[in-house]
Amino acid sequence: MATIVLAIGAVLVVEGLVYALAPSAIEKLFDAYRSLSIDQRRVMGLVSVALGVGLCWLARQMGL
Repeated sequence: MATIVLAIGAVLVVEGLVYALAPSAIEKLFDAYRSLSIDQRRVMGLVSVALGVGLCWLARQMGL
């Protein structure tokens, strides 16, 4: 449970820094995202999930 809380905290820190340090870049990223089709967005989501699962598995293998 502590690992999950730590991971969520780390994600919030990174996302908060991006919004605080480069808000105009985030708006450009959102505009680019809106131009993608639904299928492209779905593939991006699935790839993100796969990468996240892979990183979690790797972290567990490393003893975290």
